[in-house]
Order: sequence, then C-alpha cells, then structure tokens
Amino acid sequence: MKDILTFLMFSADNHGQARAAIDFYVSLFPQSHIERLDLYGPGEGPPEGTVKTAWFTLNGRRYMAIDSTAPHAFSFTPSMSLFVECETEREIDQLHAALSDGGQELMPLGDYGFSRRFCWLNDRYGVSWQINLA
Repeated sequence: MKDILTFLMFSADNHGQARAAIDFYVSLFPQSHIERLDLYGPGEGPPEGTVKTAWFTLNGRRYMAIDSTAPHAFSFTPSMSLFVECETEREIDQLHAALSDGGQELMPLGDYGFSRRFCWLNDRYGVSWQINLA
C-alpha cells in the first residue's frame, strides 16, 4: 500500500472552487504546497480551468481534490472534518478568523470543557474543520 489520502470533491454549489480552496489552504498552513495540479482544457467537457485532479500538502500531510460536474446526492458534510491541533492561542485565532470568514460556525470558538479553546466550522468552500488548542 502506497498511501491513504483525504479526497475532497467540490461538486454542486461548490463546483469550480477546488483551485481557490487549495490555494487558500496552502496559504494558511506551514509546510504546505501544491504538488500537482491538472486542469481541464478547452473542449474536454467540464468547464475549462476547473480541477481535473490535484495533489497538495497541508502541514506535511497529503490531500487530493477535484471539481466534479457529475450530479451527486451529496456534498461536504461535517460528519467528516479536518481536525487541526494548534500550539498557540495566536495560531488558533488566526485559523479561526481565516476559515470562518464567509463560512458557517457550527461551534463558535470557546471553552467546551474538553478543550479550553475549540471551534468547529464549515469554511466558505463547504469543507468542515475542527480547530483545537492542544
């Protein structure tokens, strides 16, 4: 077995946003970069410039993403989220501000007993994040 990756499919209302989301995520986390980005060209079917396949790294962990024009009865859901452990209050405050901008707060940043600083949100691209001060 070579690897197990989290795969993000941007479809329905989120279709066409994969590249913007990847660029945004890579800008937020250290040790992050786009490894490979294959875009649809003219006449290939899906809109030109949308993501055919992308491999990227966030804080040293690999992910994949695509834009999908196929009709699906599902999209992103908070039941699968990306969990981020922060080392400082400044770090969690910055990530919370960036990821919640234009998104939806599921659990606002606060003390929940199991953590003195925690939040759960869907970002502007529909991806769910749990951010915790370790």
